[in-house]
Amino acid sequence: MKPFTFIDLFAGIGGFHLAMHRLGGTCVFASEIDAHARKTYEHNFKVLSPALFQNNLFNDDIRSISPEDIPDFDVLCGGFPCQPFSQAGHKRGFSDSHKSERGNLFFNIVDIIQAKQPKAFFLENVRGIVNHDQGKTFAIIKKILEEELGYSFYYKVVKASDYGLPQLRPRVFMMGFRDEGVLKSFSFPPAVPLKFTMSDVWGGVCSREIGFTLRVGGRGSRIDDRRNWDAYLVDGEVKKLMPEQARMMQGFPDDFIFPVPYTQAMKQLGNSVAVDAVQACGKALLQHMRILENREKNMAKTKNKGEWTELYTFLKTMHDKTLHLADKDLNPKGGDYIHVKKVSTLNIEEACHLGDGDTVVVKNEQTGCEESLHVSSFLNDDVLHRLVAAIGQGRGTFHIPEFDVIQDRLGISIIRGGNSDQKSDIVLDIEHQDLSKENEGFGIKSYLGHKPTLLNASGNTNFIFSVQGLTSEHLDVVNSIDGRTKLKDRIEKIYSLGGSFVFHKVERETMHYNLSMVDSMMPDLLAKMLMVFFIHREAKLKDNLDYVIASPSFSMPEAHDVLTLQVKVKRLLVAILLGFFAGSKWDGNYLSHGIIVVKEDGEQVAFHMMEKAVLEDYLFEHIKFDTPSTTRHRYGALISEGNNEFRFKLNLQLRF
Repeated sequence: MKPFTFIDLFAGIGGFHLAMHRLGGTCVFASEIDAHARKTYEHNFKVLSPALFQNNLFNDDIRSISPEDIPDFDVLCGGFPCQPFSQAGHKRGFSDSHKSERGNLFFNIVDIIQAKQPKAFFLENVRGIVNHDQGKTFAIIKKILEEELGYSFYYKVVKASDYGLPQLRPRVFMMGFRDEGVLKSFSFPPAVPLKFTMSDVWGGVCSREIGFTLRVGGRGSRIDDRRNWDAYLVDGEVKKLMPEQARMMQGFPDDFIFPVPYTQAMKQLGNSVAVDAVQACGKALLQHMRILENREKNMAKTKNKGEWTELYTFLKTMHDKTLHLADKDLNPKGGDYIHVKKVSTLNIEEACHLGDGDTVVVKNEQTGCEESLHVSSFLNDDVLHRLVAAIGQGRGTFHIPEFDVIQDRLGISIIRGGNSDQKSDIVLDIEHQDLSKENEGFGIKSYLGHKPTLLNASGNTNFIFSVQGLTSEHLDVVNSIDGRTKLKDRIEKIYSLGGSFVFHKVERETMHYNLSMVDSMMPDLLAKMLMVFFIHREAKLKDNLDYVIASPSFSMPEAHDVLTLQVKVKRLLVAILLGFFAGSKWDGNYLSHGIIVVKEDGEQVAFHMMEKAVLEDYLFEHIKFDTPSTTRHRYGALISEGNNEFRFKLNLQLRF
């Protein structure tokens, strides 16, 4: 197989790692929280994949890693915790918070896929997840992967015995591919005969050709017990499975070592994937991934509203050749505007130089080749109005053929600038009075669809509170509260039960670092503002801050006043807009120096750092807290961390 890279999440002892390595893969990141499993994993893979351990890329708690800190990779592999969906457990699903957050760790996978955009994913879980909660859980998984992340989605319940191993072990395999489009054609590989039987496993005549499913717990039942899974009749004698037999049944080689007590080895094998089944299906995944890579790159011409709006701004700016500067209410400030001399993005070699009158010169910056065009030959007010209408009416991802015609006329492919490490969606040469700037980056915020976000919700933006004064008996009492106002109601219930909240930390250290770069008191201040928002529904930042300051429990820091705190919040908003990403450590520099706001009618206004105070006032008066999905972003439930230690998360999302 052609070389590829993969990551191994909820890695256990490395069944995915072994299978994908055999197919030519290099593991660039792995994560496993169980200390005993980590010991076995490192012992067996430190020679096979030394970079994991030399470069500190063998992580423990998946919640502790920022997705942006994971190296780029081709395939995401992961058998996320199955206990919340297992027939043998309580089947609490995504709401299982009795043993930390094992029920919703699937959403950490979602965060990583969203941030890193791998070519494919390969997930594994118990077959019970398909019908869990009357199919609602599986529907959520499928919807998020397809509609939110834009991947195709395939699944199949397979048995280890389907791919040569003498064990039942029914598991659901889920696979998906980025940018597959409508031509979906993946198929799971056909079953193959057994490579060996349980008689070969035991080295004697076994009464069963295919073994029971290896399990965790319940070991030692009588052979005639319906729950028996580890007792076999071999040569007329009852024998109990040991690690050497279980290892063969799971497809691990004879030289795979367990440097742990045999009870731990059995537990680890019971939790593992069947290596041969993963390898067979992984091979089919890789073959399909290569087919997709060889397809015409631009076969799918669909884009979402945000992407179409960025292309619209490119054309609108080329047409107008000016950007009106705005006041804090988005009104153009009289005759105060920026002259635009060149339009480009960070991702294309071509730039459109705007000459006098109707002329635009399209120049390849690498070769120096250029062509002079008349803008009116392919672009006018009527065309722009039609593009605005098409974007406004679009749903999901869609195609606007008129853009194809314009791009063909220009002779370039206009590519959006919003990569994960970019704040600039468009790059301009500008002039304004005595100011002249080349390659000045601008972000784009659009009102053509939903109101734009300033800070998108993710695991990076969770704030964790310690909850004191409760016991484990209160866990289900609080988390059973549902409905439209469940967050407010759960918080108030905790208070009514005698509990109290103490801000613990921002979940991800990187986000805490970035907030502290703006001001050392910012994490604590935002935690107070979040609590006010979720209890009292004070969404606008300006009003929310006033509420916090007026609260009897708030103690104004020494040498501070209301104006000082407002300034701090304003600086934070500008830093989020132009400076840092929640998942990457900020160096204090701005990655963009202005924004272009596309209004509902398609007209554009701009803000620039040369008038930073106006930008700050606009953000401070127009940004509000928002309530993202509690399930998707893993917050809003009382979580038990053991020893009567409880946590509660609130999520920070900011919207215009």
